[in-house]
Amino acid sequence: MGVRKNQRDLTTTEKRAFVNAVLELKKRGRYDEFVRTHNNFILSDTDNGNRVGHRSPSFLPWHRQFLLDFERALQAIDASVNLPYWDWTVDRDTTSSLWSADFLGGNGRDSDGQVTTGPFAFSAGNWVINVRTDSRNYLRRALGTGQRPLPTADDVRSVLSQTTYDVSPWNSTSTSGFRNLVEGWRGPNLHNRVHVWVGGDMTSGTSPNDPVFWLHHCHIDKLWSDWQKAHPSSGYLPTRATTNVVALNGTMAPWNNVRPADMLDHTPWYTYA
Repeated sequence: MGVRKNQRDLTTTEKRAFVNAVLELKKRGRYDEFVRTHNNFILSDTDNGNRVGHRSPSFLPWHRQFLLDFERALQAIDASVNLPYWDWTVDRDTTSSLWSADFLGGNGRDSDGQVTTGPFAFSAGNWVINVRTDSRNYLRRALGTGQRPLPTADDVRSVLSQTTYDVSPWNSTSTSGFRNLVEGWRGPNLHNRVHVWVGGDMTSGTSPNDPVFWLHHCHIDKLWSDWQKAHPSSGYLPTRATTNVVALNGTMAPWNNVRPADMLDHTPWYTYA
């Protein structure tokens, strides 16, 4: 069982191991498969009539399985690697440690958003964007140029105070429930706001092209874990078959053998530091 740490607590060796494993996964062609999967099952928003990845209750278990698959792919390259998480309530600006040249690299340049520093810069020669929505084949960022700053600790506390996992109509218009508030369609806007704050590739269905995607979603997964601990009697909803929704024992594409019920307890695979 691995331990997922806050990225600010990673040692230099741990940072290097994570970066090298990501680059090797890219070199082998496996990384782009994850980008393609996310784009196919998130941007389309539906699979066989059921919303699977966004704007639905399965947003959290779907991404938990997605992150776990990615983490296992990295561990097949280097068994010491665990996904780190980015706590954007603390590391809130463009000079925070995750944007350093020895980790994720920094902001995109003003002219075209191209990231020019760090291991994922196009000029470094190891990070070409192959699964893309336009002709640009370089990683892009526009840190902090969105309309709102990153979410605060108070924002997180208000979302964690929700006592119900999700409510009808089980989509982006649900007026309460932890899932829709943490996803960011209502309330203080957590997950969605961070994608917009990073900008560039993070604002499209191919957002995993930016390795910060994994750190961001790892933190979202941690928040779900924190919410589960705080509300042990409030489980995944809906529990019964519901139109256009993956219920507790429904299956999630593209795996088709994974149910939300299978993803409620992450402790057999990893814990959070």
